[in-house]
Amino acid sequence: MKPADRLLLAFGGLAGLLGVAASAAAAHMAGTESLKTAAQFLLFHAPAILALVALTASGATHPMATRLAAAALAVGVILFCGDLALRALQGTALFPMAAPTGGVLLMAGWGLAAVAAFIPTKGR
Repeated sequence: MKPADRLLLAFGGLAGLLGVAASAAAAHMAGTESLKTAAQFLLFHAPAILALVALTASGATHPMATRLAAAALAVGVILFCGDLALRALQGTALFPMAAPTGGVLLMAGWGLAAVAAFIPTKGR
């Protein structure tokens, strides 16, 4: 397994962990709707990232396109969820337009995952 795949795999696990933690925190705090949203996005995208890494490792999809899709999801989750969580917990933004930028990257990641399904792989 390539180092990029290991990094994405580790990030997928970390995203799942943070999603559970954010869900628990949101359940015990008032006024944390944006933290609940961040938790949901973390929990939705963690298995998607793990699956994309598995598809890359199995050779079922074009490796570079699939890695790029997983990376876009990872960076998108960092920006989108990081901004929402920071706003909920500290009342400040990550940086201007962090959440929308993350959202666009998430959409791009899903689009790339769809495209990767149709790019021929070596020997297949």
